[in-house]
Amino acid sequence: MRRSSRRNVSLAAVLAAVVSVGAAAPASSAHPAHSPAPPPKSPVAVGYGGAVSSVDADATAAGIEVLREGGNAVDAAVATAAALGVTEPYSAGLGGGGYFVYYDARSHTVRTIDGRETAPRSADSSLFLENGKPLDFADAVTSGLSVGTPGTPATWDTALHTWGRKSLRQVLKPAERIARDGFVVDETFRSQTAGNEERFRDFPATRKLFLPGGKLPEVGSVLRNPDLARTYEEVGRKGVDELYRGELAEDVVRTVRNPPVDPASDRVVRPGDLTAKDLRSYRALRREPTKVDYRGLDVYGMAPSSSGGTTVGEALNILESTDLSRASEAQYLHRYIEASRIAFADRGRWVGDPAFEDVPTKQLLGQRFADARECLIRDDAVLTSPLAPGDPRHPGACRSTGKAAPTTYEGENTTHLTTADRWGNVVAYTLTIEQTGGSGITVPGRGFLLNNELTDFSFAPADPAVHDPNLPGPGKRPRSSISPTIVLRHGEPVLALGSPGGATIITTVLQTLTGKLDRGLPLVDAIAAPRASQRNAAATELEPALWNSPLRAKLESLGHVFKLNPEIGAATGVQRLPDGRWLAAAEKERRGGGSAMVVRPSGRP
Repeated sequence: MRRSSRRNVSLAAVLAAVVSVGAAAPASSAHPAHSPAPPPKSPVAVGYGGAVSSVDADATAAGIEVLREGGNAVDAAVATAAALGVTEPYSAGLGGGGYFVYYDARSHTVRTIDGRETAPRSADSSLFLENGKPLDFADAVTSGLSVGTPGTPATWDTALHTWGRKSLRQVLKPAERIARDGFVVDETFRSQTAGNEERFRDFPATRKLFLPGGKLPEVGSVLRNPDLARTYEEVGRKGVDELYRGELAEDVVRTVRNPPVDPASDRVVRPGDLTAKDLRSYRALRREPTKVDYRGLDVYGMAPSSSGGTTVGEALNILESTDLSRASEAQYLHRYIEASRIAFADRGRWVGDPAFEDVPTKQLLGQRFADARECLIRDDAVLTSPLAPGDPRHPGACRSTGKAAPTTYEGENTTHLTTADRWGNVVAYTLTIEQTGGSGITVPGRGFLLNNELTDFSFAPADPAVHDPNLPGPGKRPRSSISPTIVLRHGEPVLALGSPGGATIITTVLQTLTGKLDRGLPLVDAIAAPRASQRNAAATELEPALWNSPLRAKLESLGHVFKLNPEIGAATGVQRLPDGRWLAAAEKERRGGGSAMVVRPSGRP
């Protein structure tokens, strides 16, 4: 197979350059003289036999390998995700969770798995309060207190047993090999490590893993993770119950309850209250997807506990009445921004874990409610945030109900992958450990970081007078913005996509969908287009290309307020072309560019 990935290194280069993660390597091993540059990533690929798109070339190649060996889109998705746990360990891994959306070509149906992390059974609404006041966010992140029960292994197991063709052991093999043999460090990995260096140094297991020889890994060096290779081998052999009931579960509980901080550090690391019973009782949940009709297409997404499907769906319903294909660029962006603002106002009031909250999902996705909210939008003025929510159960034209509350903070790091196979099955899968680097706490001897997903809960209501559906609770799933999306026409796949980026995931997916479906951009260009993100805040975030564009002044003349965000999201997608080929697409530049591959390339469309 053609290896278009970062692990395509020669044995001589490996022997000269390997940084043995899990062992204190000499500093010089992080500075190889002859390590080859990683092969270039391609943001678009077209062909037959299946497709994979992710942020990383090694991970995409792992999925393609499984497809070539007879696996389907589900098998390839798990293989890609496991490889991302090696090469993108600050975004995903065994210690995290996510949401899995699957299109079954045989039944022409979309199914989903909610693999969101859960709070300990002892948690209550005061989880992140001390002396009646919210903890400092940074202190909460780097703590056992922030760690939820991981859902990623259960998601993989559920997906493979329900829809896959291969065993967990088989699909973990490529990732196990990458962890053992190593991958070439790129600028993104080094930069993310540098951003976490201070807290990584305070945890011996994390320092040993990601700061080999006590130094940042050099770009071009080869990074190995033999601990994770052994963990993958063990989980593949014994099954995911090893993480929920076995010795690995014991290691996770011990690490959360007694975070292994360096005794010489002055960092105060609060312990968590995760128990063996929390792990034993965890379940990845099969949920019905959200669905809206948009321009004659069926758009499927992730239902609560994620807010992605309802918020993207509501915004699309709001935009349905506007012919975005004929709008000017400024008119298009104005409508998109205002629809996002409204949908986020409603998200904040109504969406939480449906096991704890009465979430009016059907009504939020109703066209009647969208029409009642759309009439708030004016072409010559801007709505003011925070905007009060509407009542989807009793929609009233052009009015809000209740009191406005600001949107609470959500971390901005995650990763997304999309896969398709020769039978026509499609997967959109977004997985995360929350912040870049998660909690910063590595399970000693196991090679993976634990999440800080519980900080996605509201620490306290943004306004005590407004009900907050996202406060912590026992076994509760924090609200997410993850938005894996699959679009069908007459039961057949048109495209699938998703993105990382915390709450900006929703706006990234919405803007990419409208860029492709309404503005007619090729998928790779819709992904690459400069982004704006409005989340019921006073200012809309703009990437530099829009910040420096004449469009900014046109929108400001309407009353829009902007602030600069260097980078929003990092989407990937797949598209079914009319001739039956697959097109895989990824970022051209964000996060160093993504990696799109197909099983049998056949040229550009």
